[in-house]
Amino acid sequence: QVQVTESGGGLVQPGGSLRLSCTTSGTILAFNAVGWYRAAPGAQRELVADITKYDQYNYADFARGRFTISRNNAENTVYLDMNKLDAADTAVYYCAALFGHRRSWGQGTQVTVSS
Repeated sequence: QVQVTESGGGLVQPGGSLRLSCTTSGTILAFNAVGWYRAAPGAQRELVADITKYDQYNYADFARGRFTISRNNAENTVYLDMNKLDAADTAVYYCAALFGHRRSWGQGTQVTVSS
Protein backbone atom coordinates (compact mmCIF):
# COMPACT_ATOMS: atom_id res chain seq x y z
CA GLN A 1 0.00 0.00 0.00
CA VAL A 2 1.29 3.42 -0.96
CA GLN A 3 2.07 5.77 1.89
CA VAL A 4 2.26 9.51 1.40
CA THR A 5 3.50 11.70 4.24
CA GLU A 6 3.43 15.50 4.36
CA SER A 7 5.36 17.78 6.67
CA GLY A 8 6.37 21.42 6.99
CA GLY A 9 3.11 23.20 7.71
CA GLY A 10 2.71 25.78 10.43
CA LEU A 11 1.96 29.38 11.26
CA VAL A 12 3.55 32.08 9.12
CA GLN A 13 3.08 35.83 8.88
CA PRO A 14 1.68 37.47 5.75
CA GLY A 15 4.44 37.91 3.19
CA GLY A 16 6.40 35.02 4.64
CA SER A 17 7.59 31.74 3.17
CA LEU A 18 7.16 28.08 3.95
CA ARG A 19 8.41 24.80 2.51
CA LEU A 20 6.24 21.71 2.50
CA SER A 21 7.63 18.22 1.99
CA CYS A 22 5.91 15.12 0.65
CA THR A 23 7.61 11.75 0.96
CA THR A 24 6.32 8.60 -0.71
CA SER A 25 6.92 4.97 0.09
CA GLY A 26 8.90 3.31 -2.67
CA THR A 27 10.48 5.04 -5.64
CA ILE A 28 8.86 8.37 -6.34
CA LEU A 29 9.52 8.06 -10.07
CA ALA A 30 7.18 5.05 -10.10
CA PHE A 31 4.29 7.50 -9.84
CA ASN A 32 2.88 9.20 -12.93
CA ALA A 33 2.65 12.45 -11.00
CA VAL A 34 2.84 13.85 -7.50
CA GLY A 35 0.87 16.92 -6.62
CA TRP A 36 -0.05 19.34 -3.90
CA TYR A 37 -3.67 20.23 -3.22
CA ARG A 38 -5.30 22.38 -0.60
CA ALA A 39 -8.64 22.72 1.14
CA ALA A 40 -9.53 26.01 2.79
CA PRO A 41 -12.26 26.07 5.44
CA GLY A 42 -15.62 25.62 3.76
CA ALA A 43 -14.07 25.19 0.32
CA GLN A 44 -13.45 22.25 -1.96
CA ARG A 45 -10.04 20.73 -2.39
CA GLU A 46 -8.15 22.33 -5.26
CA LEU A 47 -4.94 21.67 -7.12
CA VAL A 48 -1.97 23.85 -6.15
CA ALA A 49 0.74 22.31 -8.33
CA ASP A 50 1.90 18.98 -9.61
CA ILE A 51 4.93 17.44 -11.28
CA THR A 52 4.96 14.43 -13.59
CA LYS A 53 7.61 11.76 -13.78
CA TYR A 54 8.73 13.42 -17.01
CA ASP A 55 9.31 16.74 -15.21
CA GLN A 56 6.25 18.47 -16.58
CA TYR A 57 4.92 21.11 -14.22
CA ASN A 58 1.40 22.38 -13.69
CA TYR A 59 0.44 25.30 -11.45
CA ALA A 60 -2.86 26.81 -10.40
CA ASP A 61 -3.19 30.45 -11.37
CA PHE A 62 -2.96 31.57 -7.75
CA ALA A 63 0.28 29.61 -7.27
CA ARG A 64 2.13 30.58 -10.43
CA GLY A 65 4.95 32.99 -9.66
CA ARG A 66 4.73 32.49 -5.89
CA PHE A 67 4.97 28.73 -5.39
CA THR A 68 7.53 26.28 -6.76
CA ILE A 69 7.21 22.51 -6.88
CA SER A 70 10.33 20.37 -7.11
CA ARG A 71 11.41 16.78 -6.62
CA ASN A 72 14.38 15.04 -5.03
CA ASN A 73 14.48 11.55 -6.51
CA ALA A 74 17.10 10.23 -4.09
CA GLU A 75 14.90 11.18 -1.13
CA ASN A 76 11.58 10.19 -2.77
CA THR A 77 10.36 13.64 -1.84
CA VAL A 78 8.44 16.40 -3.56
CA TYR A 79 8.69 19.92 -2.17
CA LEU A 80 6.40 22.89 -2.38
CA ASP A 81 8.14 26.20 -1.73
CA MET A 82 5.63 28.92 -1.00
CA ASN A 83 6.50 32.60 -0.99
CA LYS A 84 4.56 35.84 -0.46
CA LEU A 85 1.94 34.01 1.53
CA ASP A 86 -1.27 35.76 2.48
CA ALA A 87 -4.35 34.90 4.48
CA ALA A 88 -6.06 33.40 1.43
CA ASP A 89 -3.40 30.67 1.43
CA THR A 90 -4.58 29.39 4.80
CA ALA A 91 -5.67 25.79 4.25
CA VAL A 92 -4.87 22.17 4.85
CA TYR A 93 -2.35 21.15 2.21
CA TYR A 94 -2.44 17.59 0.91
CA CYS A 95 0.00 15.63 -1.17
CA ALA A 96 -1.23 13.00 -3.61
CA ALA A 97 0.68 10.44 -5.65
CA LEU A 98 -0.88 9.20 -8.89
CA PHE A 99 -0.19 5.62 -10.02
CA GLY A 100 -2.18 4.60 -13.05
CA HIS A 101 -5.67 5.92 -12.31
CA ARG A 102 -5.34 5.72 -8.55
CA ARG A 103 -4.39 8.68 -6.41
CA SER A 104 -3.05 8.05 -2.90
CA TRP A 105 -3.45 10.88 -0.40
CA GLY A 106 -1.53 11.95 2.65
CA GLN A 107 -3.14 13.10 5.88
CA GLY A 108 -2.53 16.77 5.16
CA THR A 109 -0.59 19.53 6.89
CA GLN A 110 -2.09 22.77 8.15
CA VAL A 111 -0.78 26.09 6.85
CA THR A 112 -2.01 29.20 8.64
CA VAL A 113 -1.08 32.69 7.44
CA SER A 114 -1.78 35.24 10.13
CA SER A 115 -0.15 38.11 11.95
